[in-house]
Amino acid sequence: MMGDERKRGKPLVLVASPFQGHMTPMLQLGSVLHSKGFSITLAHTKLNSPDPSNHPEFVFLPLSDNFLAIDASANYTKFLEALNNNCKMQLQDHLTRKIEEGKDEMNHSITVIHDNVMYFAEEVANNLNLPSIVLRSCSASYMPAFLALPRLHAEGQLPVQDSMLQELVPELHPLRYKDLPFNDTPTEVATEMLALAERVRTPSAIIWNTMEFLEHSALTQLSQHYQVPIFAIGPLIKMASCPSTSFLEEDTGCISWLDKQAPRSVIYVSLGSLATMDETELAETAWGLAKSKQPFLWVVRPGSVSGSEWIEFLPEGFTEEVRGRGLVLKWAPQKQVLAHSAVGGFWSHCGWNSTLESISEGVPMICQPVMGDQCVNSRYLSYVWRVGLELENLEIKIVESAIRRLLVDEEGQEMRQRAISMKEKAKYSLFKGGSSYNSLKDLVEFTLAD
Repeated sequence: MMGDERKRGKPLVLVASPFQGHMTPMLQLGSVLHSKGFSITLAHTKLNSPDPSNHPEFVFLPLSDNFLAIDASANYTKFLEALNNNCKMQLQDHLTRKIEEGKDEMNHSITVIHDNVMYFAEEVANNLNLPSIVLRSCSASYMPAFLALPRLHAEGQLPVQDSMLQELVPELHPLRYKDLPFNDTPTEVATEMLALAERVRTPSAIIWNTMEFLEHSALTQLSQHYQVPIFAIGPLIKMASCPSTSFLEEDTGCISWLDKQAPRSVIYVSLGSLATMDETELAETAWGLAKSKQPFLWVVRPGSVSGSEWIEFLPEGFTEEVRGRGLVLKWAPQKQVLAHSAVGGFWSHCGWNSTLESISEGVPMICQPVMGDQCVNSRYLSYVWRVGLELENLEIKIVESAIRRLLVDEEGQEMRQRAISMKEKAKYSLFKGGSSYNSLKDLVEFTLAD
């Protein structure tokens, strides 16, 4: 049956990025579009390649990457250039063959949907006269700030001075200078990054993993800026029926531990797949959790603490202090954790996938952003949507206070009510007549018309 569907449906080629936060929404989008009758081919790098057995309905197209010696965290722009240069001709050759093979089989043309950092896919699509659509994996609210960076650098407002960090940025309300992406990046490096971002020039449309009620203002701005259709379709995690998209092995044993905890009593701590900390930050986090006297589920990725393999740098006496009240693990099944009734708060880096997952489950947040769009997301969570607490410093007393404010105090109860209200709005956006339901319907019609 799947083979028949592949032949019958209009072909879509999805070009995924090797970053976890980008791969997840692309796989989810593929599952959603497959459910609408499209034939899905997923082009991906061999680095961080997805598991085909989790998606038997997709055809997988591995693209050889010859750049594994380049460290993305050390030189992001060089990594992206190598990534795009190495994959371009492979994708073009594949699509050229598919076009030739398909001439006698179907009248449908191929549509390319690509991650925004995989800009080579748009060049290939243009070369072959195919429509291309961009999937943006960040929040819509992040983009006006990102698009303003060249102006802010030209005006000498960036890199930002310490004395200006708390000041509001003119024309970017409600953002402060500390919330801007790459606010401490030298102008030359920022110029390189912005030049890469501008390589996506002429998409037929843009897909955003978001909801109209959540980011209406930003989506309106972006629609005026880009002058192409924008489809706000989200949260994809609630629309897709695909299994785990995690690159790391999930420790599902934590669910039975959560089953033993009181409702909404546990703080879940996970700072994403990339963030790192030093030994001092680990100790401040650990003692803050201990002093809060609240149950916790704490994800510490192997290698995420500088100079250690896992948690050998946990401070002396910590394990005894929290015995029976806390669980430290290497990676968690986040979707199931956030949906669990025992979880009362999520201490997060505020990556967009994590933010949407938390909103979708009505879980308020403690916000500790690290990079990219996370500072913008944190500001919106804490100041605009008011379902998050900004963690100002990683100090024991501040950590302890934030956890207790969220889980114990009336302030946290009010945040939880707002989070539950947002969860309901997110759910209704997926029902017939809801904004995400309608956007998906419009995207399907738009794609079929190409």
